Amino acid sequence: MDVVMDVVIVAGLHEDARAAAVGELLATVPDSVALHHDLSTAVRGTVVRTVRDTSGELSRGDAPLVNDCACCALRADLVPELTRLADAGLTRLAVVELWDSVEPKAMAEVIAAHHGAGFGLRGVVTAVDPALLLACLGNGDDLMAAGLAAAPTDQRTVADTWARQLEYAPVLAVADSARADDEDRALLAQLHPTARQVAIGSGGLARAARAGFDVEAAAAAQHPACARLPAEADACGVATFVWHRERPFHPERLYAALEDLTCAAARSRGRFWLADRPDTLLGWDAAGGALCVESMGPWLAALPDAAWETVPPVRRAAAALDWHPEHGDCCNHLVFTSPGLDREGLEQVLGSCLLTDEEYAAGRAAWKNLPPAFDALLEV
Repeated sequence: MDVVMDVVIVAGLHEDARAAAVGELLATVPDSVALHHDLSTAVRGTVVRTVRDTSGELSRGDAPLVNDCACCALRADLVPELTRLADAGLTRLAVVELWDSVEPKAMAEVIAAHHGAGFGLRGVVTAVDPALLLACLGNGDDLMAAGLAAAPTDQRTVADTWARQLEYAPVLAVADSARADDEDRALLAQLHPTARQVAIGSGGLARAARAGFDVEAAAAAQHPACARLPAEADACGVATFVWHRERPFHPERLYAALEDLTCAAARSRGRFWLADRPDTLLGWDAAGGALCVESMGPWLAALPDAAWETVPPVRRAAAALDWHPEHGDCCNHLVFTSPGLDREGLEQVLGSCLLTDEEYAAGRAAWKNLPPAFDALLEV
């Protein structure tokens, strides 16, 4: 079946900005509707689905929980509802307004997997109130404590959820907030410098939101191995510090410095390698004073040549940019963004965690015998 209905996702923790962005899309695009699943009703065993247009609510229904998970219910109900709208042939644009803590990546991939069912994903937008940006990014509270959890087992925090919502979308719908200042706007620009910012109410959101979206490219842009990380920047009291080194970290010294490094910036992310795990690419993701360290599989240098054909081209291209004649793509590439950032202090702490000349010269066999300080974090 040909695609007859465009789908745009609008996400974000900033509810008022999100509602304003959805309202502009409905008012701008004829024959458009907004589809919303309210996960706050999950405590009663169901998720409430509403469909509305500019005139008001068109329909309302319940979707039962799946495996006691509100997000699972959303995923199970979303595609049938989009299919119903597409089959009716009356809707030009379906705006999927995600509930507060729902992240757009999973929903975008669900919708894209059903391309050709009469609808197609055309864009992902995150709505932002710049005045609330730093408060959300610095909020280390669990979503459960904030009343925003999507399941009883949801262990995400407000900060890391907001960071992923913000950085995944290629378009940011920005509210005109009187409370926002130049520092807020500089922080937004540095956190996601490749995003297209569109002012809500400017009349340009519908065109930007439907410019096209590639879920594979979006996933690659977030993956630590090939992420499009921000570049060095300094404006209005906000700085982005890029730290790139080829020598591995000493596991014990880095572990001892984690608290200082995690709290040094509102947001930090990237990839790194530990001397005792020289073949493993590790992802660094920190916000709200909390750090997630995750094994992302082997560095390309650790793979046999025959396995390279199975690696996506974007990953091979990223590795080529970092390639070192001795240890291939293994490297540390970390980026810290924050108001009042202490570049010199970060440089000193990070540098002190690298292997010394003597330790480095001992070679990989000796590195692997260093104390495995990260086993607990990596659940080994």
